[in-house]
Formats: sequence, C-alpha cells, structure tokens
Amino acid sequence: MVNRSRRLRKKLHIDEFKELGFTVSWSFDEGTTEETLDNIVDQFIVEAIQPNGLAYEGSGYLNWKGIICTQKFGNCTDEHRDVVTKWLESHGLKNVKTSPLIDIWWDELEF
Repeated sequence: MVNRSRRLRKKLHIDEFKELGFTVSWSFDEGTTEETLDNIVDQFIVEAIQPNGLAYEGSGYLNWKGIICTQKFGNCTDEHRDVVTKWLESHGLKNVKTSPLIDIWWDELEF
C-alpha cells in the first residue's frame, strides 16, 4: 500500500476524496421535434438536476448519454439515481438507464 499525503490524495481524487456519480442514457421517440428536445432537456436540468445539487454533462439528439455527479465535492446516492430515473420516465422518455454508482474520476464509463 502506498502512503500518499492528504494533498496528493485530494489531487488524485482517491480515498476520502473519491467522488461517486453515475451514467445515464435515454431516448426520445423518432420524429420528436428539436424544440421539444430542447424543452425537455432544459426542464430536466431545472427540475431534476439543479434542485438536487447535481450536475449533468452529456449530449445527444434522439439518443442521449451523459454522466451525473454532485455540483460540489461529494457523492451521488441511490436516491439521486431514483430521482433521475423517475423524472425521465415520467416525462415519456424511453430506454432510460442509469449505471450503478461509479468513481467518476477513475472508473471506466459504460452506457
């Protein structure tokens, strides 16, 4: 076991500085207008992401993929995953998938 200083552990985002998040993906129905896509993604950010202290980074058109973490240093929880999943499904989005919690700095992302 390597004995690293607190400063280095923080810089490397390891041990007590590890941050957990999760990946998310979903699909819009074929033929969904660009305006509808924009509105739903904006709503998602305003209603599900920001109020829960989360941040989302992702992109797509009819098929979206991204990663969710906390806005400040910290860890996402299974409750965060549930909030995101339920919001997406309740707004008619298809193929909604969230990964188990992962180390957002060191784990390989899977969608």
